[in-house]
Amino acid sequence: MQNKDKEFLLKAIEKAKESVAQGGFPAGAVLVLNGEIISSGICLGGALNDPTSHGELVSIREACKKLQTTNISGAVLYSSMQPCLMCFGAAMWSGVSKIVFACSKDKVLAEYYGGHYHVVEINKELLRPIEILQIPELEDVSLEIVRNWEKSL
Repeated sequence: MQNKDKEFLLKAIEKAKESVAQGGFPAGAVLVLNGEIISSGICLGGALNDPTSHGELVSIREACKKLQTTNISGAVLYSSMQPCLMCFGAAMWSGVSKIVFACSKDKVLAEYYGGHYHVVEINKELLRPIEILQIPELEDVSLEIVRNWEKSL
């Protein structure tokens, strides 16, 4: 499954580039169910005056609306950056089974995450923990988008 994970994660990284091109934060996400992308999202919170407009939340909302459900059990959330606590919570509440990300939150400013919490520790306390997987070989690809965005500020 790791090759498929990389393939979908590269698509999330492309969404991060799209987010920056539209004036957003350098993160993107795709949501996959049964091997197919069912939704995607970019981070346009600043442009939309919506602090919840993160790529992961946008993709979860879009998928739930498309499937007319709040339960997307079995879905895999691919994110160019490690999801923040809000996005992790949305993944938990919607039934996402697995989160795959490229860039660890430890590689960027803590302000991007609102602090120094550890989602992996929080995950252990859930009634239904989510499988969490980082693909380190794609971390630098995602991080380059972040660093270029930071230079443009």
